[in-house]
Amino acid sequence: MRSTHHSPIRILPLLGLLATLSLPFTLTLAPPASAATAVTAKGTVADPVRIMPLGDSITGSPGCWRAVLWNRLQSAGYTDIDFVGTLGPQGCGQAHDGDNEGHGGELVTNVADQNLLPARLAATLPDIVVMHFGTNDVWSSVSPDRILAAYTKLVGQMRASNPDMKILVAQIIPMNPSTCSGCAQRVVDFNARIPAWAQATTTSRSPVTVVDQWTGFDTAADTYDGVHPNSAGDDKIAARWYPAVSALLEPGSGDPGDPGDPGDGPCTAAVRAVNVWQGGYQGEVTVTNTSASAVSGWTATVVPAGGARLTQVWNGTLSTAADGTATVTNANWNGTLAPGARATFGFIADTSTTSGTPSATVTCTARGVAG
Repeated sequence: MRSTHHSPIRILPLLGLLATLSLPFTLTLAPPASAATAVTAKGTVADPVRIMPLGDSITGSPGCWRAVLWNRLQSAGYTDIDFVGTLGPQGCGQAHDGDNEGHGGELVTNVADQNLLPARLAATLPDIVVMHFGTNDVWSSVSPDRILAAYTKLVGQMRASNPDMKILVAQIIPMNPSTCSGCAQRVVDFNARIPAWAQATTTSRSPVTVVDQWTGFDTAADTYDGVHPNSAGDDKIAARWYPAVSALLEPGSGDPGDPGDPGDGPCTAAVRAVNVWQGGYQGEVTVTNTSASAVSGWTATVVPAGGARLTQVWNGTLSTAADGTATVTNANWNGTLAPGARATFGFIADTSTTSGTPSATVTCTARGVAG
């Protein structure tokens, strides 16, 4: 499924901020778009959104999380997509678009040092890159500094291919092979560095979003060798990629709801559920600057109902208290809001299987209000 045309116009919405003025919200369930079709200003349908799964053997051989993710996206109505890569399908026992860029045994540092990515990008022209890369580097005791320098070089090459590239980067799954006693801790040390790197690397035109593939992944239950995912691991990896990918495929952020009266304060927000499944849901919060002056940053507090906990946030930075209260601060590129301006961020929340309709109380504060 490789098309030969590349559309310069992509509708990939900004997911980015959270908040409301201490107002409780019941999340209103909203179905995803019926298709991920980009439409030009003249109303003509653009090419399918091209998604490159990039990495090593965890992505490529056979990389069955790709099949799970593809079919979940299709079932949810995101049908106008094209997985791309110079490698083809490698099994998995279910129909899917198997094109990918997962090369078994590759080190991301070698790909960067040998400039292997530009030719692969030129052959496939992705709009979105989904990258789980670095496992072999960690195994080989390559320092986090070198790996992140390779990440930076690859991001530059992606943006040279497509200035509007959207980039999803994993905090890689745990690793605990019998032949590498130090690998488990080295993965922890490396993953801890990724959020700050992403914050320094992201731009409003070409955002870098971190997807936590590490939390909740058990090498004993979710791999067959301490490194490579089994079917349970594939399901977990796909479940973590899905909300971040689907958020980029939404043709618009939807109705953000009533932002509140101007007198309520400088920061209001509305929240909605984008997708709900047994044990969790994907939510989205839209923050609005209701003051007469620009704000330079924001902080949102989310208190999910029913014992739910936020486990992942994109387009913001998450910290969670012991009682489950989540605090989200803006990313470096989406904190400044002109009067009346809005931004959205997305999140994943884990719930009990009997938690019912998702709900949360959210509040927000603005920083650097002028005047």
